[in-house]
Amino acid sequence: MLATAELLSPIRLDPRARRLIPKLSFAGTVADLDPAEVRRNYNRARVPYAWPLERVGNITSIARGSDGVPALRIFRPDTATSDPLDSYLFFHGGGWTLGDLATYEPLCRRLANRLESNVIWVEYRLAPEHPFPAALDDAVAATLWLIKHADSLGLARDRLSLIGDSAGANIAAVLALCNRRGEYGERFRRQALIYPCLDLTASYPSHRELAEGYLLTRELYGWYRRNYVQDHDPTDWRLSPLFAAGLKEVAPAVILRAGFDPLRDEAAAYAGRLRLAGVPVQEIFFPEMLHGFITMGAVFPQADSALDQIKRALVRLQH
Repeated sequence: MLATAELLSPIRLDPRARRLIPKLSFAGTVADLDPAEVRRNYNRARVPYAWPLERVGNITSIARGSDGVPALRIFRPDTATSDPLDSYLFFHGGGWTLGDLATYEPLCRRLANRLESNVIWVEYRLAPEHPFPAALDDAVAATLWLIKHADSLGLARDRLSLIGDSAGANIAAVLALCNRRGEYGERFRRQALIYPCLDLTASYPSHRELAEGYLLTRELYGWYRRNYVQDHDPTDWRLSPLFAAGLKEVAPAVILRAGFDPLRDEAAAYAGRLRLAGVPVQEIFFPEMLHGFITMGAVFPQADSALDQIKRALVRLQH
């Protein structure tokens, strides 16, 4: 049995995360940040901490179309089955400003194999060059195109779900609200939101408590939000799903949050609101982790555990 002092001791940040923070933190002030340079530095800094590329069954690449459909890449699992597979539209994080296939392909491949599902990378346009609603428009266009072309792609049009992390989880959550009754032709079966951005006013206590020292600082997150929101009202539910008037009929959700993440409290609040609306929810909590850990599987064993827990939670939502 643990001693009383151990039972009452506060949760501590994982030591590996503490050592990593100085290596991945942005230097200087946001006034000096150039998006193109930040993207290059972000990619150089993050790629070494990702998993190696895992073998998958097949990869299909689709170029951006003249009709506005974003570039897509379909990762099919290394699984032999005649049953129709689930497919997950994947939206990457990076504050609507950063992130690309180089930083996310290891996760997409691993998700495809772990979930035994197709994972569809959606290369949405980035801010500030393409502010809101460009990313959401791309998400909608991708959904409509995939439903229309599902048969030719070997996808089951009635087995589409959503997954995303951080800003990508924001896009996924909004898309789930937009399509809650199958407005795009088919309803989404499930949504998996990994440390999602859900309140772009950043008003929850965790934003104040964790404002400095945990990679996603108050200043950096403010820069991301300004890039994306620009002149729009941040309380618009298409930017901040927590401000949606109602959440009934939205797809069942898995919500993962981290203890040392400024977005922690809004993720918990959204899970609560979904439950009140009668939406099935599975919550996953890593109290010792910080924002962004799931893409750094070469450093954090918790990243692999997170994939296992997401899979189990998604299965529970089926029953």
